[in-house]
Order: sequence, then C-alpha cells, then structure tokens
Amino acid sequence: MSTFTTECYQNEYLPLGASEVNAIVTVTSDGAAGQATQPEAAEIVIVDTSGSMGGRKLAAAREATGIAIDCIRDGVAFGVIAGTDVARVVYPFDGVLVPASARTRSDAKRALRRLTAAGGTAIGSWLTLAGTVFASTPGRSCHTILLTDGENQHESDEHLDGVLSELEGRFQCDCRGVGTDWRVSELRRIASALLGSVDIIAKPEDMADDFRALMQTAMGKATGNVSLRLWTPQGASVAFVRQVAPTIEELTSRAVQVDARTADYPTSTWGLESRDYHVCINVHPGEMGDEMLAGRVSLVEGDETRAQALVKAIWTQDQQLSTHINREVAHYTGQAELAECIQEGLEARKEGDLATATFKLGRAVKLAAESGNDGTMKLLQAVVEVDDPATGTIRLRHDVATVDEMSLDTRSTITVRVGPGAT
Repeated sequence: MSTFTTECYQNEYLPLGASEVNAIVTVTSDGAAGQATQPEAAEIVIVDTSGSMGGRKLAAAREATGIAIDCIRDGVAFGVIAGTDVARVVYPFDGVLVPASARTRSDAKRALRRLTAAGGTAIGSWLTLAGTVFASTPGRSCHTILLTDGENQHESDEHLDGVLSELEGRFQCDCRGVGTDWRVSELRRIASALLGSVDIIAKPEDMADDFRALMQTAMGKATGNVSLRLWTPQGASVAFVRQVAPTIEELTSRAVQVDARTADYPTSTWGLESRDYHVCINVHPGEMGDEMLAGRVSLVEGDETRAQALVKAIWTQDQQLSTHINREVAHYTGQAELAECIQEGLEARKEGDLATATFKLGRAVKLAAESGNDGTMKLLQAVVEVDDPATGTIRLRHDVATVDEMSLDTRSTITVRVGPGAT
C-alpha cells in the first residue's frame, strides 16, 4: 500500500480584521505498491473512426492502440471502443472486458486491423458506452484514453454535459486530439470532468509514444480513488479548492458533503507522484493573539485517512508578520493567473480584439518569466514576439500556425513547482 505524506505552506499570521486564510498543501505518494497489491484496474481505449480519421491518422491510431494494449499488465480488464456518430465495442466482441494476457492482447490487435474510417462524431455516445462496458467488471479502478481528430458535431453541448455529469467519478479519461480540427475547450471539458489530462498530438506519427506513456502511467497507479477531505470550523466557508501542480484543476464545485463542516474533493488514483493544492477558507476574524484551526486537510481512501495537514490562523498587529506573502501561495496564485491570461488572450485574438489579446498575452509572458515557467514561455513565443519579458512587452504575431496556438491553449494549465530559495 502506498504511503502518503503532506506538507502545508502558509503564512499563519493575519492582520486584525482579516478573514481569508490561504494555504498550499503538498501531497506526495511513494507509489510503493507492488504489482500484487495494485488496485484491480480496467482500461478502455476509445478511438475516433469517423470519416476524417482515414489514411495516416487511422493507421497511426491502430499502431498506437496496439502499443497501449501491450503496456497493459496481465490481469487488467481491457477493451477497445470505436467511435463515430455511434459507438461500438471493437474488442472484446461480446462487450465484456477481458483480463489482459498474451492471447487477449493478440486478439485485440487483430481486431484493430479491421477498423475503417466512416461517419461522424458523437463523443458523448462513446463515453456512455465506455461507462456501460466498465460496469461489466465492477469494483475496479477504471481509466480510458480517448482519441479524436474533430469536434463533437453530432451532439449538443447540453447532451455532452449531461453525459459527463452522469459519468463523473466512475472513470478517469485522458483526452488526446490529433491534428488541429478539434476544439481544445471541448476536450478540456471532458478531461476536467473525468479527472484526466488533455493534450495535442500534432502529427499522427507522434501518437504511439504518447499512448505508450499514458498507459505506462496508468499501469503505475498504486491506489484506488483517493479524496481530498477538507474540514472547516463552525462559521467558516470554503472560497475555493484547486489543484495547482502539476496542472491547474478547479475542484471547488465538485465537493461532496460528508457532513455540515466536511467535504470531499476527488483526486482519482495515485502512483509515485506529488501534487499541490491551494485551499482558501473564509473565517470569522479573531481578536489580537487569537489562534484558530482554520481547516484540516486529509487524504482519504475509502474509510481510511492516509495523511493529514492543518491550516492555521493567528491574528496579530505586527505588520512585519501579517504582510508577508507566503512564496508558495504567491507562486501558485501567479500560475493560476498565467493560465487564465493565456486562455483569455487567445480567445480575444480569435474574436479580433487585438488590444485585449496583447494585454492578456503580455501579462502571461511576464508571469511566465517571473515564475521560471520555461515550457509555457516557449509556447508563448510561437504566438507573440517578446520584446521585454520582465515587463510583458510583446507584439502579436500575424503568421501563427494553428498547431502552435492550440498547443499553447492546451498546455496553458501546466505549472512549475516553486523553485529553491526563500524569496
């Protein structure tokens, strides 16, 4: 069984009259479970086989799915779904997931060779079928890889939202868009609801490595579903809870009430990894010298508490203590703003509002430079000319490739950890 540890970073000292308490809670899992003790798992690969997926893309999807299947460890239940304007199970033929073995892997890859491209795109039906198929092997930790090259043309947004609401918490879904004819916001919505990731695969030949990495990560998970449990005292309220590393993910609206003062927030499965969470709590202001336990953050798996961190508040008149901004809190507040500026700047650019686009993307450049987020800075430089990163002085490029714009949008929520030093 994996061991969890927690660390809490905050400035506990608040000025008189202050009511907002912020903390960054770092949760680390040692991923120590061996193969014999890993959770019972199930995997489905969902492949877009609509008409636009013909040629190189479908050939690459067959190869990549076969590679992903090879990465599934023995005994894990698995299957493959093909998606068009309807969904169908490609393997197993009776629609009931089968344990991975040399024989079933070979059978599945043989079934992949019969895939053809035709029809439209209805992603909600693909996900609905995945949920039905996962139900054939209950009690497992379920994960999917979803590949598409287009927009969800044959379903309304309302229908997809309804599907996601129904499936939330039942399985995790990593979404990948190949090429540039799909919508980042659409796949981000799916991945966010189903606690997965979203990324662009610019070229079909890159698909195999991406699928291999996704499945290897899935096979490295050493826990079942784990929740972040937040207790707050009488009279307090939760302003927000969000994951801030390795990616930004809003969790506030996903709270499941345990009791009047306690709520669980989903985190899904864990391997050998560390994640950071930003917790913001509003409390009743205290008097000079008052101390309060403003929150208790726990990692809970089933009925078992695996780790715990305390969020505190102390009211003081000492301005030197109360005005210091904890660097972890400041860093991740900036990373959240960075992602927001990128997405708003790109949207403004699409709408022709060049002034807003320049302001927002310039602010993003400044934030990326300040935080040392070199990966995001490189993506920004494909979209804007950077004159001075320290001030965020930029000029919009007029010859931006669609793939560069989508890459920046897709990866805008990827953050960097706080660097060493006590600034």
